[in-house]
Amino acid sequence: MSILVDEDTRVVVQGITGGEGKFHTKQMIEYGTNVVAGTSPGKGGQEVAGVPVYDTVEEAVEAEDADASVVFVPPAFAGDAIFEALDTDLDLVVAITEGIPTQDMAKVNKRLTETDTRLQGPNCPGIITPGESKLGILPGNIFSEGNVGLVSRSGTLTYQVVDSLTQRGIGQTTAIGIGGDPIIGTSFIDALEAFENDPETDAVVMCGEIGGEDEEEAAAYIAEHMDTPVAGFIAGRTAPPGKRMGHAGAIVSGSGTGTAESKIDALNDAGVPVGDTPEEVADNVEDLL
Repeated sequence: MSILVDEDTRVVVQGITGGEGKFHTKQMIEYGTNVVAGTSPGKGGQEVAGVPVYDTVEEAVEAEDADASVVFVPPAFAGDAIFEALDTDLDLVVAITEGIPTQDMAKVNKRLTETDTRLQGPNCPGIITPGESKLGILPGNIFSEGNVGLVSRSGTLTYQVVDSLTQRGIGQTTAIGIGGDPIIGTSFIDALEAFENDPETDAVVMCGEIGGEDEEEAAAYIAEHMDTPVAGFIAGRTAPPGKRMGHAGAIVSGSGTGTAESKIDALNDAGVPVGDTPEEVADNVEDLL
């Protein structure tokens, strides 16, 4: 089973005629994703990899009965692209774009409260249900079908942990990259709740990093609401205090929370074993299963 996307998900690629959009559309189609349309203002009527292009998301959704979109629009225009997708009541919008202005995302998140659409990202690698569908830039060849869910802030860390799992013969139900920006849509708790409600997910891996309090909040949620066992990993243990490491959200404020130690302690208190390396995470998942 899967969460959020499967072989029946009908996908619109926003920004399909750009370099990234065009390249990853072909990759998604080769993986088996049901890409039914693309959008690019002023380029309606064209085709990319056999996919019809429309001027607007509304036109694409109405013509192709789409229920999800993936956003490859440049940062200055990506906020407007997300707004456009939210106005069509899609089930899921996956924003891959990195560097969307924080002010734009604040407006997007306010609009999100008025819709039933789930936003994933921005600045995320996407989502994949192995063997069925992927939305985004994840390398499909390292994933395998199985019974472990994964949620991560980091794309690269997702790949490392998944590869370690796959090498052990441990497949995945769905893997979700939630993104590393300060303002994102889907949170750790949102993903954990979805996995908890999936009868085919027997364990979950949660990969976090320094900065913010999302992992501490997720630990509290796990302790109170989850029967599905969780294994953890926290990146940034050796980061100098006050230094941002890669992601815009990965900076420790000095408030006593947000450090690797505080996150690991919170997860341990919730009964979550935290590995020092991706290989140790795979060890812990084997133990949990």
